[in-house]
This record gives sequence, structure tokens and C-alpha cells, in this order.
Amino acid sequence: MHIKIIDRYIIQELTKVFLISTCALTMVLYMDKFLFMAEMIVNRGVSFLEMCRIMMYLSPAFLALTVPMSVLVASVVAFNQFSAYNEWVAMKACNLSFLQTMRPVLIFSLFTYFLAAVIMIYALPWGNMAYKKLIFDIIQNRASVDIKPNVFNYDFKNLIILVKGREGQSRLVDVFIADSTQSETPKIITASQGVLLPNWESLKVQLELKNGTIHELGKARSDYQTINFDMYDLALSLPDTERLEKEALVGNRELSITKLLQQINKSKEKGLVARGAQVELSKKFSIPFTCLLFGLLGAPLGIHSSRSGKSGSFAMCVMVILLYYIGLIFMQNMGKVGKIEPYSSVWIPNIIMLVITIYTSYKMQKDLPFRLTGWVADRAIVIYEISRNIFSKLVPQSSRPGIKPLKYGRNREALDETTKKIMREKMQNLK
Repeated sequence: MHIKIIDRYIIQELTKVFLISTCALTMVLYMDKFLFMAEMIVNRGVSFLEMCRIMMYLSPAFLALTVPMSVLVASVVAFNQFSAYNEWVAMKACNLSFLQTMRPVLIFSLFTYFLAAVIMIYALPWGNMAYKKLIFDIIQNRASVDIKPNVFNYDFKNLIILVKGREGQSRLVDVFIADSTQSETPKIITASQGVLLPNWESLKVQLELKNGTIHELGKARSDYQTINFDMYDLALSLPDTERLEKEALVGNRELSITKLLQQINKSKEKGLVARGAQVELSKKFSIPFTCLLFGLLGAPLGIHSSRSGKSGSFAMCVMVILLYYIGLIFMQNMGKVGKIEPYSSVWIPNIIMLVITIYTSYKMQKDLPFRLTGWVADRAIVIYEISRNIFSKLVPQSSRPGIKPLKYGRNREALDETTKKIMREKMQNLK
């Protein structure tokens, strides 16, 4: 019975830290979009409900990164606290082995694995497409409203539009267009009516003109011709189309598995390489698997870094996350250029992480010191402490709320000497 209670307690602690970490890391990523959102509110009149929808559609792209990170943070922080408060000693006193305490961690990691898989496979493509359509609809509606009767419209690049009247939201009457897209051969287009048709795929508005004439001036300026038409389609690039394509996070990473497979098959039929799509297809399965590795690796790292407190656990998380994602980016780039087989390239960091996880778990189960991992962990903690001390010296103390600046003199010199003495003792202990 006590084992079930301990399992439930460990899962509760992991879940609590996981939720807090996920929310915090996701909000950090949202900060990059706040300026764009503020501009949409001010310039486009976006409502609060639409803003909530934008944030919801953006969430899968951010959660794909923050969920694996939060699993590692939860595992390291939770077991760091267990060791710091002697709860780990109490578990061992109850004849619980390390592998037995890993049972709730495995359950938690499996849950986050399935959560990350759902996000990568289903939520990410859906969120990206929904976000793109919503932003396009906002911009398209604003463009339609701005085309007012008897007022020159300059919203569209290299186009000046003038209409005499409007019927509804999409139908224009007596259209006049000055087209300078090709500066050497400018055009004047007139039509009795036009219809605005949005195109979701190209992020453009199709202007369907009826019963009109095209007046075109040649390069020699003495050449002039007119063309009468019954139907003429003109693609209108929205004012923010280029930036919208970047903001919408369009790319292989946001495509569904079906579309990635279609893209790979089409490239093979044409005799082209599709390494980028192959790498992204493999990432949809390799990144969720990282949750399992981070959860099982974080426990021994958290126990080992307990003597350094919260700063030690934070340093361990930062070190592991940086090393993993640097390796992932490097390997996926090698796969895209053909240096490594595309499907297996993004699994190489996972294989290395799996070896380290098995190594640390074996050492913890046998109560053996793992000197190599301990040496790396200690160096990471020392680097973090030194960096924090350097940053604290660079930031003026007068700018820190609630802290009075120290006066230069004996007190300041004594404080510096004390700090140096502590750092020397730490370095000697590590040696």
C-alpha cells in the first residue's frame, strides 16, 4: 500500500512542476508574437475573441518545444527536492530501489510522450493552418473594407485601385486599376465590374474583372495597344502577405504526415531529393520520444545536483537542453544536406541520450558513483555559479529593487575577498 502512495506522490510532484514549467516556457515564446498581436489589435481592429483564437492556434507550435523541456525540468526539480529534504533517503529506507521509484516516472513520461505525439502529428498542422486562415481573413476583410467608392486605394503593392460603387462586400462597380508591376510596360485596366475572391492557399485575393479593356504602353513609349476582354483575373497580394507567410510558420515542420508523404512521393516521381521532408517526418516521432528519455534521465541528475540546491538543478536542465537541441539541429542539418541518412539523422541525439540514461540508471540502481557524469555536472554547476556572479557584478546594485548600493571601502573589499575565498574552496573541492 505504501508503494502506491509513494507512486502517487511522485506523480503529483512531477505533474505540478511540469504544468508550471510548461506555462512559463510557453509564455516566454509568446513574447516573440506580442508585438505582432498588438499591431493586429491597433491597425486591424482584432477583437478579444479573435486574439484568444490566435493564441490557441499558436500554442501547438510552442508546446512542441516546451513539453519535452518541461518533462526534464519536472524530473530534475522534483528529485532534487526529494534528495534535498531527505525524502529520497526515506524511500530507500523503505527498501525501495531506484528502479522501483522510476515506475511513476515512467508512467508520467509515457503520458507526456503521447501528449507530445498528439501535438506533433495532429495539433501542429491543424493549428498552423487555422492560424494562417484566421490572419488571412482579418487582413483580407480589412483590404475589402478599404476599397471605398471614389477613393484611390494604395493598399496593394504596385496597384492603384479606384471604383465608382460597391454591391455587398465583394462586388465592385466600374473598376479602374493602374498596374505598375512591370515598370517598363505599365498598364491601365478598366472593367464594368469586379468580384473579390479570397484564395486561402496562396494568401492572395483574386480579383475577377468582367467586360473591360487593358491599355498597355510598350517599352518604346511610342507603342500602345488595347485589349478587350470578357473575363480577366488579377491576383492581388495583400499588404502583409510576405510577413504573414513568415508569421504563419509555414514549412515542412507544420505539414501533416499525409502531406509529408505526398511531398516525398512527388519528389521521387520527379527524380528529386526530399531530404527536408524526410527529416521532418522522422522528427514527428523522435521529438516525442525525447520525453521518455528526459523523464528517466532527470531523476538521477536531480538527485546528484541536490547538494547545489535549486541553482544546481537549473544548471543541469539548461546544460542538457542546450546539448540536446544543439545536437538535434546539427544532425538534422546534416540529414538535409545528405551527409547522414535523413530518417535516422534526428534519432542520433536520442540514441546518445538513451545510452547516458541507461548508464546513470545502472549506477543509481547499484549505488555506484558515476564519476564522468558527476564531473560534467559539477563543472556545469560551477560555470552557472560563476556566470551568475559575473552578471550580478555587471548589473549596478542601485538598479536592483530593495537592495542598497554598497559603498566602496573596507566593506566592499572584504566582500570581494570573501567571494574569492568561497570560489577557491569550491574549485579545490572539485579537484
